[in-house]
Amino acid sequence: MNKKMIAPLVLSAGLISASLPYSNVLAVQPGSKLEQAAQKQWNDKANVPLFVKETHTAKRPAATSSDALNYLQENKTKLNLKNPKAELKAKKAEKDELGMTHVRFNQTKNGVPVEGAEVIVHYNAENEITSINGSHNKQVEKSNLDTTPVVSLSEALNTAKSSVKAPAILDQRPTAELVIYPFEGENYLAHKVNISFLGEEPGNWFIFIDAKTGNVIDKYNAIMHADKIKTISGVGLGVLGDLRRIHISTDQKPRQGTLFQMADFSHKGLEGIITYDYSNNRLEVFEGRGAAFMSDHDRPAVDAQFNSETVYNYYLNEHGRNSLDGEGMPIQSVVHYGEDYNNAFWNGTYMVYGDGDGEFMVPLSAGLDVAAHEMAHGVTSNSAGLVYRFQSGALNEAFSDIFGALIDDSDWEMGEDIMAPAAKESGRDALRSLSDPSRFPVGADYVPYGNGDGMYPSHMDEYYDLPSNLDNGGVHINSSIINHAAYLTAQDIGRDKLGKIYYRALTVYLTPDSDFSHARESIIQSAVDLYGEGSPEALAAAGGFDSVGITE
Repeated sequence: MNKKMIAPLVLSAGLISASLPYSNVLAVQPGSKLEQAAQKQWNDKANVPLFVKETHTAKRPAATSSDALNYLQENKTKLNLKNPKAELKAKKAEKDELGMTHVRFNQTKNGVPVEGAEVIVHYNAENEITSINGSHNKQVEKSNLDTTPVVSLSEALNTAKSSVKAPAILDQRPTAELVIYPFEGENYLAHKVNISFLGEEPGNWFIFIDAKTGNVIDKYNAIMHADKIKTISGVGLGVLGDLRRIHISTDQKPRQGTLFQMADFSHKGLEGIITYDYSNNRLEVFEGRGAAFMSDHDRPAVDAQFNSETVYNYYLNEHGRNSLDGEGMPIQSVVHYGEDYNNAFWNGTYMVYGDGDGEFMVPLSAGLDVAAHEMAHGVTSNSAGLVYRFQSGALNEAFSDIFGALIDDSDWEMGEDIMAPAAKESGRDALRSLSDPSRFPVGADYVPYGNGDGMYPSHMDEYYDLPSNLDNGGVHINSSIINHAAYLTAQDIGRDKLGKIYYRALTVYLTPDSDFSHARESIIQSAVDLYGEGSPEALAAAGGFDSVGITE
């Protein structure tokens, strides 16, 4: 079998909340209160939610993008859409295990996509349309926005690089596209630039450059923090001393002989599970002289390789999903990142793990739930695409925590296996808790924006109304409300059914700008799809949200 060449993707998210007393690449420290008050906020409510249940539609000719668009055009008045055929562009159509087909559209203006605005049409197995959901930007629809750019992509890219102090040499090729970007009540024609890099301050930046003036409108860091080879079986010791059986490969190199690499190509249709070493500040496939990886240096890589395969098997066996994108993309991990680095993140291409400082954290790849959390960000990136800010970002984090707890099913805590002695002695025996979020305090900077208790919230009464420069608007902190809703639902129906319902909502119903209310609708509808209207599962899904104060 030929060695696979690894291609980069986009989008990212980090694991650890800025509230912890550990190093964190996500948090921008606040300035004065005056600066915070004056800071411009992202317009996360520009799009109007759309959720229409159709119960008596006639059988359609076919469950296709063209038929769905015809239906939207025929029913534009009821759906409050002006001209669907002119405004909506088909994105993809997918058929699920229930025989239902889901057709996604992007809203456009003169052919330019509107950032975050998607409409989904859902067919049942009989080709009847059962519901339409998503979000639609009415301001853009009514506007006379000029969509001819003045600033070139290359100019925008240079401005974007400068605005985030990107290194001269990037790990991955930047991407850029022309979009309409709603921000602060205005709609801008913008070049959306994505720049991702490792280094001392890793970034997965999304920068929006005004395509008329060349100015930076908005930016945010979405760190959600030809040789012949043969796959064989190897063994190794993990960080916590567990003996792991892993899939590795042999590689013949000139003047070096046979080397054993952490590269698994044994899964049909998967481009590989590969672990890289970053201890020399460059990516190198983790390798050794034998098939047994037993040294202290090896241990984080052994866990990363083992946990990646465990999470891959979960998605394949439980949900029929082949890798993070559903199409067999390589699953890649990086270990030995940074110095005393107490964090892990998904940067759109790799799961990246620090070694911890040995005082508060051990190497983060030791946690199966940590690996599952980061890989779930990859699933989200390739399905709902939840924007990593405010409530949509909190949903992004929550789904990662929930699937982390489902895959590492020993408890309902996150990160319990990566906490070092000093953290445990101080009472911090996990990063977050789904069963009892208020066990842990948030950072002092966040307390003024909550109800004064200073603890992670379990209910909307305890919601933190944070500005965008603090935890991206509360993506880690407010995620605990959704986490707790999922936990409560699982107490009634069990982990397996919870996983099926939440996976369906993530991959079928949620859209980039979904908020907590939309999540409630999507999760209840997913339970109805799977188990029926009025079923115990649907009632439990609703009950979980009711209990945390998300009632509509």
